Amino acid sequence: MALVIVGGHSRNVGKTSVVAGLIAALPEFKWTAMKITQYGHGVCSRDGEPCHCATDDHSWAISEEKERAGLTDTSRFLLAGAERVWWVRSEQGRLAEALPRVRQLLADSRNAILESNSIMKFLRPDIYLTVLDPATADFKRSAQEFLDRADAVIMHNSKVEINWQGVSLKPVEGCPVFHIHPPEYVTPEIVEFVRGKLRLQ
Repeated sequence: MALVIVGGHSRNVGKTSVVAGLIAALPEFKWTAMKITQYGHGVCSRDGEPCHCATDDHSWAISEEKERAGLTDTSRFLLAGAERVWWVRSEQGRLAEALPRVRQLLADSRNAILESNSIMKFLRPDIYLTVLDPATADFKRSAQEFLDRADAVIMHNSKVEINWQGVSLKPVEGCPVFHIHPPEYVTPEIVEFVRGKLRLQ
């Protein structure tokens, strides 16, 4: 089984668009896709809504996406051609509790593509891609933690000078960098890079 993980340094930098683009461009892999979301305190892991329930009751939840309208991130994965799509939600810092079920779902998959940084603590993918946008100042700690494991960087072309406070890009100095111009998030070069790496596995 091929395992691809797509991470990024912040929200809204195009991680979902990259995953959907790769699913559509590489249909021969018959992907199972997962989006992994961690919530802070006071937010229910079942549906993402604010709640005051005891976190011990449901610190994590996994649901299968069935809707193909493309109105949610996971629905976009189905629309792009994924065979099955799962949304994994956990309370912040408790993703490990969902791992047995995640591993079971992956074991039942032909090939899998995941949107997440934090899952890198637990899985060793065949390819890890990180999406960076200089116009977005926030840089998640989880993204910094795994920069040195990136196989390639997908970089937004931006007129904004890179100025992430306290963040070094030295860990990715030797990586291929693919420049993108949204709304195009997956270029032919990215597709061939991923296809070539997976064929070597």
